[in-house]
Amino acid sequence: MNKISFWTGACLMSFALGSCQQPPKGHPELNDSNTALHLLVPQHVIPYKEWNKEEIKASLDQILSYLETATPMRVAGSGRTTRLEHGDFRLASYEWGVTYSGMLKAAQATGDVRYIRYVTDRLSFLAREALRFKQLMKDQGVIDKQMKQLLHPEALDDAGSMCAAFIKARRLAPEVDFSSIISNYMQFIEHKEHRLSDGTFARMRPQANTLWLDDMYMAIPAIAQMGSLTGENRYFDEAVKQIRQFSNRMFVPEKKLYMHGWVEEADTHTAFHWGRANGWALLTLTEVLDVLPAGHPDRNEVLQQYREHVKGIASCQSSEGFWHQLLDRNDSYLETSATAIFVYCIAHGINQGWLNPISYGPVAQLGWSAVASCISEKGQVKGTCVGTGMAFDPAYYYYRPVNVYAAHGYGPTLLAGSEIIMMLQNFYPRMNDSAVQYYRSQQKAATPIFGVDGKEYR
Repeated sequence: MNKISFWTGACLMSFALGSCQQPPKGHPELNDSNTALHLLVPQHVIPYKEWNKEEIKASLDQILSYLETATPMRVAGSGRTTRLEHGDFRLASYEWGVTYSGMLKAAQATGDVRYIRYVTDRLSFLAREALRFKQLMKDQGVIDKQMKQLLHPEALDDAGSMCAAFIKARRLAPEVDFSSIISNYMQFIEHKEHRLSDGTFARMRPQANTLWLDDMYMAIPAIAQMGSLTGENRYFDEAVKQIRQFSNRMFVPEKKLYMHGWVEEADTHTAFHWGRANGWALLTLTEVLDVLPAGHPDRNEVLQQYREHVKGIASCQSSEGFWHQLLDRNDSYLETSATAIFVYCIAHGINQGWLNPISYGPVAQLGWSAVASCISEKGQVKGTCVGTGMAFDPAYYYYRPVNVYAAHGYGPTLLAGSEIIMMLQNFYPRMNDSAVQYYRSQQKAATPIFGVDGKEYR
């Protein structure tokens, strides 16, 4: 075989495999002698652009408008059938604890009081009705699932995220007495949830003494918020202790990612790096850093853990801005809720001075482009994985369904958009220089791309 036929055959084979690229359609004559190739229009699947506050707020407002109608504050029935009326989502759940936090962040970023009103109205409603339902449960045997979780929590999922939301809201609505609800949640977290012998929060499923990475968020931020509320250092010390003990068992230094589950009796662990669970871990570190006093002796340890995790997370971002359902498995699907959590935590770290904006600003803004593409005109968040337990094989994670009624997507999306608004106001650069140049050129119709031969190629 001569050299010509060899290279022709090699190129044909390479083209069949996708590595030999043809010229852009309609521009067969383009080459680096007649065209400034670096100015060719990229073929992004997700819009790759600079964002502004007005665009982002419009997306957040769509979510707010949808949730105002999808989460009514009404009581239905009477006597033994008395219950909270169900909308698309429950008012008291760990997912909605995140949503309340997202609403408060949106109020801070936009100055729109409707977001604060959403939170204070619903939490005040729950506080009022809790007193009535407590008596109804005692006198008439009324059982309402939402109120049962609030009054008699049985898992960290029932308690921690909502407890943190009530504490945050208390600062904004001091006239409403949330103290009994906060105390009830903390009683469960501190004294009733199962723990390992060293005090680490654990579950008895799927095996005895199992750690779920999710439980970092389901407990630790509430504990840290109690430290902020009461000024008692014991809460901060406990929050740091839990972070340390979860991380010692579940953080994989080589990948800078957390495994989803850990079983005490196992000598090896199936290290599936589930996206949303890593999101809960990073959100925990972020929220603890927000309230951990500057002079706390372990603050630098938590900050270093946060930065290490961000490095691992950033390295897994896909070309479209999303993160995968399993972070290190690019053939698993692109998932919205984890992406939104990562965008928030990274943008917040930039705004707080924990991260370099030059390195991480583009990561956050690309991620927001991905999340924004999943907000429908109705205000629903698409592409969110439904509730997910801990598993020992990859197929379980690969084939978890996505659904607009998976409540996990709404709070993180509100958080992400709000923090990006603040990041855009505070820092530059926010995107890679070539992307900024491209975006700005698109805004000017009078700025076509010309080759050196004078022909217009866009």
